[in-house]
Amino acid sequence: MKKHVLVLLALLILSACSGESQASVAGNWKLVSYGDPAGPTVAVPDVQTSIEFKEGQVNGNVGCNGFGGTYEIDGDKITFSDVVSTLMFCEGPVGDQELGTLAVLNGSATYVLDRNTLTLTSSDGTSVVVLARS
Repeated sequence: MKKHVLVLLALLILSACSGESQASVAGNWKLVSYGDPAGPTVAVPDVQTSIEFKEGQVNGNVGCNGFGGTYEIDGDKITFSDVVSTLMFCEGPVGDQELGTLAVLNGSATYVLDRNTLTLTSSDGTSVVVLARS
């Protein structure tokens, strides 16, 4: 009987852990790099970058403008909807960073969560955003 209880307890623990992976994108993230998956561009230093995932909402700032929208996770796919941003003019490396990041946060992407690193890859595989938990 004790053996069955231990097996049941182990299964409950494992099932609880497997459910965590989908919810674990929740929290605050800082942009590390973006762009071409083969050689991403390092985030512009001294530029406040942050992305927060919370209860189906995503918001943050990755350059000059704030943005917000919704997200939904299904397996290793994350779908962004209704993403809008403020419209301040942003040029140079900061503008490139903002455009490159927001392009991935538009529509569907795949994601990989590896401890404190979240990698989002555009649905066509041509762009990546790498985030670190902050």
